[in-house]
Amino acid sequence: MSVWRALYFDKRAGDTPLARRIRKAARERGGVLMIAGNYMETLHDSDNYMRQYFPNGVMLEWEKTTAHVELIKDGEVAASFDNVEWKRFSEIQRIAERM
Repeated sequence: MSVWRALYFDKRAGDTPLARRIRKAARERGGVLMIAGNYMETLHDSDNYMRQYFPNGVMLEWEKTTAHVELIKDGEVAASFDNVEWKRFSEIQRIAERM
C-alpha cells in the first residue's frame, strides 16, 4: 500500500519522506512521471503564441516572447497576466478551468 500511495501521490501519505524515496527509486529504475490532466487542445503557432482551448470555452493565449497570458471567454479578455514564468503556468491553467 505504501508503494501505491507514493506512486499515485495519494493525499493521505503520498508526500512523506518514505514516499519521496520510493518515487526516487522508481525513477532510477526507469520509471517515468506521467501527469493526468483535463483534455484541452494546445497549439503552438509560428507567430510565437501558444493557445489552449478548454472544454468550458475558455482560450488561454500565451505570447511566448513577452510571457504575457490572457484568458479569453466569449471573445472578451477575462483575465490578463504579465511576465508569466513557467512555474506559474499551471496555476493559470487551473483558473481557466474554473471559469
